[in-house]
Amino acid sequence: MRLDKFLKVSRLIKRRTLAKEVADQGRITINGAVAKASSTVKIGDELTIQFGQKRLTVRVIDLKETTKKDEAANLYEVIREERIAPEIEDDEEI
Repeated sequence: MRLDKFLKVSRLIKRRTLAKEVADQGRITINGAVAKASSTVKIGDELTIQFGQKRLTVRVIDLKETTKKDEAANLYEVIREERIAPEIEDDEEI
């Protein structure tokens, strides 16, 4: 299944177009490799998604073409969720 479709069906990202934009910005990895929106997702893959100041790592458990809202979370398991400190430029004055 395509990465952008999986993110939408699993409701990790609400819209497929937004999932494509996030992937195109290089903010998603599959098993440690930067992924494109068209990358293939398989059961067992580990996805890391960076949302602003948060990084979410999940493992793909199941793939479905469609799913109900309350069943979407059954497609993945959260491995790690961490906050990322904003980077401070060396030349910024504090």
